[in-house]
Amino acid sequence: MSNSGRWRRAVALLAAAGLVMTAGTAQASGGTAPPPLTDGYGLTQVGTATGTATNFVLTVTTPQVSGQHHIKIILPGGYYEDPARRYPVMYFLHGSPDDPARQNYPALSTSNSMITVIPDGGARGWYANWLDQNTAVGAQNWENFHINQVIPFIDANLRTIATKKARAVAGLSMGGFGALHYAQNHPDLFSQTASLSGDTDLSVNSMGLRMAVVASLIDATGALCGSASGDCDPANDPYKPGVSSDALFGTPYPVFNGDWRWNEADPSQHMDKLAGVGVSLYVGNGGGRATEPEFWIEGAAKHTKAAMDALRMPYYYVDYGDGSAWGTQCNGGHNSGCWEQDLRDLIPRLERAFAS
Repeated sequence: MSNSGRWRRAVALLAAAGLVMTAGTAQASGGTAPPPLTDGYGLTQVGTATGTATNFVLTVTTPQVSGQHHIKIILPGGYYEDPARRYPVMYFLHGSPDDPARQNYPALSTSNSMITVIPDGGARGWYANWLDQNTAVGAQNWENFHINQVIPFIDANLRTIATKKARAVAGLSMGGFGALHYAQNHPDLFSQTASLSGDTDLSVNSMGLRMAVVASLIDATGALCGSASGDCDPANDPYKPGVSSDALFGTPYPVFNGDWRWNEADPSQHMDKLAGVGVSLYVGNGGGRATEPEFWIEGAAKHTKAAMDALRMPYYYVDYGDGSAWGTQCNGGHNSGCWEQDLRDLIPRLERAFAS
């Protein structure tokens, strides 16, 4: 039995026996502080959680990834009113170089029927176990952290429905890649996956996006910043220290199939692994400007859509173009105004899927 199978069975048995510690009891009297959660599955909490009883941030350490990491948890408004009720969970993966604590999209707090968990993915973790674990940044087993630690930790501490049917993974930008990548690698864990402006094609067909990933690894931003003048601030460079271009998936260059690990991780080439999983893709066109990242992301989304069409897979696809008909804050670019509207469309759809 796999590690994920063991923890799912353990959680199910403890839940059946009424022994799983949940966060509902401590807040039954209407407290406003974040609920106490119990360490486990390799996660150790640092300090106390910050926020409210239904919207709070934990800080944890794990041997799988060096440093301290935030996990943001958003509970439904009525979570403490019915201590017998359990909830489905959406795992929401942030982009690069963001942080869970900064994921303040109003749409994420609109659901009264599901829990949202936002784990740290690092500035450039790329939701994967890196090939090279001996770089200057230390251990980088992000997939182990999320799949083998965060998910069972959440199931053990909160009143979740710990089944595939009641679990979704979604993400934006770097997290959009992560959402499809995790669902493809672990189709037994997720019934729904969604990419919001995600890097869903890292093949040679979208070499520009692959090189953008490489730029985050080698800290190209820092190199440019160090030689620039004006407002550039090397002290606030999120991608330092730079590591080898090969650190994540080996060589990214398509010479004698040397980039096979990139192709193995590329979501667009493996959409068949998502048979039976609900797939949603959201993308704009960047106003048709090649200087806008969304312009290139749209190309990746079209490649991914074509792969699903070839497989005759069902999916949900929204290309909102310049954003003029997509909410009031979207201009079709790679930005929060469009992602807020994506979430306002996605979350009710996930709720319906969970309830079906």
